[in-house]
Amino acid sequence: MLERLFIRDFILVDRLELDFASGFGALTGETGAGKSILVDALGLLLGARADASVVRSGRERAELSAEFSPPSGSPALDWLASHDFETDGNLILIRRMIDSNGRSRGYIGGVPANMSQLRELGTLLVDIHGQHAHQALMRESAQRELFDQHAGLGPQVAGVARCYRDWQACEAALQRALRDSDSAARERERLQWQVEELLALGFEPTAWAELQQEHGRLAHVTQLLEGSAQALALMEEGEVSLDIQLSQIAVLLGRLQGYDAFLAECSGLVESAAAQVREAARSLRAYAHRIDADPAALARADDRIAAVLAAARKYRCDPDELPRLLADSHSQLDRLAAESDPAQLQQSRDDALAAYLDAARALSAARKPVAAQLSEAVTLAMSELAMQGGRFEVALRPLDAPCSTGLEDIEFNVAANPGQPLAPLSKVASGGELSRIGLAIQVIASARSGTPTLVFDEVDVGIGGRVAEVVGRQLARLGAARQVLCVTHLPQVAAQADWQWSIAKRSEAGQTVSAVTSLDEPARIEEIARMLGGEVITDTTRAHAREMLGAIST
Repeated sequence: MLERLFIRDFILVDRLELDFASGFGALTGETGAGKSILVDALGLLLGARADASVVRSGRERAELSAEFSPPSGSPALDWLASHDFETDGNLILIRRMIDSNGRSRGYIGGVPANMSQLRELGTLLVDIHGQHAHQALMRESAQRELFDQHAGLGPQVAGVARCYRDWQACEAALQRALRDSDSAARERERLQWQVEELLALGFEPTAWAELQQEHGRLAHVTQLLEGSAQALALMEEGEVSLDIQLSQIAVLLGRLQGYDAFLAECSGLVESAAAQVREAARSLRAYAHRIDADPAALARADDRIAAVLAAARKYRCDPDELPRLLADSHSQLDRLAAESDPAQLQQSRDDALAAYLDAARALSAARKPVAAQLSEAVTLAMSELAMQGGRFEVALRPLDAPCSTGLEDIEFNVAANPGQPLAPLSKVASGGELSRIGLAIQVIASARSGTPTLVFDEVDVGIGGRVAEVVGRQLARLGAARQVLCVTHLPQVAAQADWQWSIAKRSEAGQTVSAVTSLDEPARIEEIARMLGGEVITDTTRAHAREMLGAIST
């Protein structure tokens, strides 16, 4: 359930920290007092779109946070674990900051989270029914979404949509291949010729550097021989060769090391240099015997370099990029072959269609029993809401063509009065009837859902009297098993709540702020009396309010 809500610099709220109780809670107050601000704050915490207008005038940012304590085994805890968010036991902390420039940041347990993640988690923690929800039921798409949510078919609906997208992608690929078969054949022919040419070149990833090095050696044999001979002469010619001179220096230093140990290290270094000079002389003599001019090899290297450079110019790349070009051409050729094979594409299309139909038929089978159950439950609720003899029906209407939501559309039909034929909800319900039917559907759908916190934001608009008492009882029944928060203007609803808060506007330091007050029993009597009688509260309205609260408590 929702344990705590913190709000700072949000619309009319300066700073507010609220601890919530379980059961059914009513939020009341005069029109314009900001009763829905708490619902708006909760919606933003759960990923609703935000802009700079929600930041209190003159402040840098609005800050919102909420703590939830879902029961063990809750889908919300499973979601957190699967997305690598940590929790403090079963406590979930969600924060959101909205800057005055419109930028916002979200956090789950102190870890940054995007708005999509807030919305996903939010649907598992809170179910918000807005004050215009019954108007949304005029749209068939909203009816279908509410029905599938009520039936708990979200994963199946998503699976059908995924299969539909796969089928449509395969169909598009097949039609594209049939339409572009000539151009695809030309492109395959070009790639095949390119692959064969690059294969014939036989160019490996490291070949260019090796080829350049080999060509440089063959092209400069004379300079290499002359330079090696000159170096060898400097080391060996003269009265005393270089290595002997170094050895003599080492001996001289060795005689002196008895007087200064530092010279022992110098002697060792010179002796090592003498050994290295002798090794270098041997290597140069062997090199001079091995190297030889090879005009034929040089010509082959020239031809090879010319061929590589010609290919690089042709394909507009560097020489060392030719091996990657060959690999890319292979991949494109394989992909094009797969994409342009009508038989293979048709088989893929048929397989995707079969998978879609299997998923869609399973969804249809799951929808049918729930449609009958919801029809019966809403019809019963209509009789309690002063619509005796009315009927409600969830019609599963087969579509002319399959779509991403399944093989049928879902339509809410209603007969508001006895003897009337069933007709689409959007065409036959008056404003008051629509409010009552919409509320009945929302309450029944919420009773089936597993969401631990339900929020109703002025969903009782357009009703009153005995019907309002029935609505209050229905919300109270929900509150026995779930946390229910209801923003209401009806005393008949508020009187049946387990607890009540009053929201009011006042002026502080020249600014208007909204404040929330938890009401004890005397304060509840005054607030219910105000809701009954307006600004002037009389002893009669107080007595009526006391009677309403007493009737509920008994």
